[in-house]
Amino acid sequence: ADGGRNLSLDSIPMGLPMSDPAAWTTAMNNLGMAPMGMTGQPLLPDFDPALGVMTGIPPINPMMPGLGIVPPPIPPDMPAVKEIIHCKSCTLFPPNPHLPPPATRERPPGCKTVFVGGLPENGTEQIIMEVFEQCGEVIAIRKSKKNFCHIRFAEEFMVDKALYLSGYRIRLGSSTDKKDTGRLHVDFAQARDDLYEWECKQRMLAREERHRRRLEEERFRPPSPPPVVHYSDHECSVVAEKLKDDTKFLEAIQTLLTWIERGEVNRRTANNFYSMIQSANSHIRRLVNEKAAHEKEMEEAKEKFKLALSGILVQFEQIVAVYHSASKQKAWDHFTKAQRKNISVWCKQAEEIRNIHNDELMGIRREEEMEMSDEEIEDPSEMKETEESALVSQVEALKEENDSLRWQLDAYRNEVELLKQEQGKASRDEDTTKEQQMKLLQQALQGMQKHLLKVQDEYKKREAELEKVREDKQKTETLLENLKEQESSTSRVCACSQEKESPVEKTLSNSPVKSEREVLLVGIISTFLHVHPFGASIEYICSYLQRLDSKICTAEVEVLMTRLQNTFRQELSGVGASLEKRWKFCGFDGLKMT
Repeated sequence: ADGGRNLSLDSIPMGLPMSDPAAWTTAMNNLGMAPMGMTGQPLLPDFDPALGVMTGIPPINPMMPGLGIVPPPIPPDMPAVKEIIHCKSCTLFPPNPHLPPPATRERPPGCKTVFVGGLPENGTEQIIMEVFEQCGEVIAIRKSKKNFCHIRFAEEFMVDKALYLSGYRIRLGSSTDKKDTGRLHVDFAQARDDLYEWECKQRMLAREERHRRRLEEERFRPPSPPPVVHYSDHECSVVAEKLKDDTKFLEAIQTLLTWIERGEVNRRTANNFYSMIQSANSHIRRLVNEKAAHEKEMEEAKEKFKLALSGILVQFEQIVAVYHSASKQKAWDHFTKAQRKNISVWCKQAEEIRNIHNDELMGIRREEEMEMSDEEIEDPSEMKETEESALVSQVEALKEENDSLRWQLDAYRNEVELLKQEQGKASRDEDTTKEQQMKLLQQALQGMQKHLLKVQDEYKKREAELEKVREDKQKTETLLENLKEQESSTSRVCACSQEKESPVEKTLSNSPVKSEREVLLVGIISTFLHVHPFGASIEYICSYLQRLDSKICTAEVEVLMTRLQNTFRQELSGVGASLEKRWKFCGFDGLKMT
């Protein structure tokens, strides 16, 4: 039907290779089809389908609707002979059957688009539509200038039909020009539209599957219990009436339980709830009577079972006695070997079954003896209970009258206890919070005390260090005074020699700097402290000097700086543990003073 648009099947001068019907019959036979012409008429009336290569396949008419001229896809292991395909504007010549099949890429999911290469240069969209519309409904054709195009079909199975044409040589009309010929290469193409439609289809299937599973779950889900109504005076009276009815007792007791768990009991409704509880208590006797009736039925059933089992055991004993009597020598010698074997096997089976039933009967009897012994032990207590039952019945009448009052009193007591417990909890919470705060404060005070003790110890150490420094300072001052006195005495003795000396030497002898090395140290320290206007510790200064000369010691530097009071000044900063001694450069102020 699809190929009928482009081909006039009734006209014989179409150029079909029908001059040799035997070749056409052989090709159709290899495909497992009945040899039929393009008009649907059989070529050989006496053809036997059983002679084909693929037996068991019914004959396929190539003119079936939806197939057109192109047969269905052929498995790779089936030998196939492709024939010439004639169209109005072109002719398709099949490839060499001995060549391997054309290679194709992996099929994308939901593929409806094919790539067609090797088109003639003079090929148009009309010719492409004429060739490929035989495979199915074509939605769109995107043709390029480089002898290839993309064709999108309506369904996926049409792509398989289009792949059948891969490898065919196409010729436009009867021309032999290269621009009018080409070799078709058909392959799967990946298109966004195909992938989008395939994903939409998959999502739709997934939604249907989830909906189906949800319906199955809801179908197999047990029905939810009916909702319990809220408490009211009317519903309370209804439930009280249902509690008195044996058939509606189960529903009513469930409603009562739900109300109590919800907390519907209060001072106003306590009497109503007590009356419902009392009516529920009245069913205990009924339930006990029902249980006794069922136990009686069970005992009767046990007796029947025991009697039936004993009768079965008697019959088993008789059967076993028959086997034993048959196995005696008087009768045993007259049986054949096969008969003796069967009799011995039957005897063993009957004895095993008899022993099993006998053990079961003995177990039942033991259970009855145990129950009888328990009843004998409990007999004295039962006698006492019967004696006391009369007195209890008299007391119960009085108890029932006072039960309502006692329930009310218990309700009041419970409320009072709850109030007391709430007050006690509040006071306990306050006490616990106060105790925790006290503990935290005590811990903080202890930490502060420890810190103060540490600070005091450090302060004492610092004071001891300061005293040592002061003593060293006094010693150095005394040494300086002694030196000055010695210098004055020497100056008096050697006045003439001093007058001849240069003024530079005089200043050097009078200055506290004794050598050129000390002069260099004073200069370096002055520049270092000038860069540090807030002062620096003696350790920091010595660490800087030791980079220049590793032989410099801290005591030497400190003595030199204490000698030069107009150049360097020591200051104390901080309190307690943070007490720190810093040296500062005061040469500019000392110059004014001197």
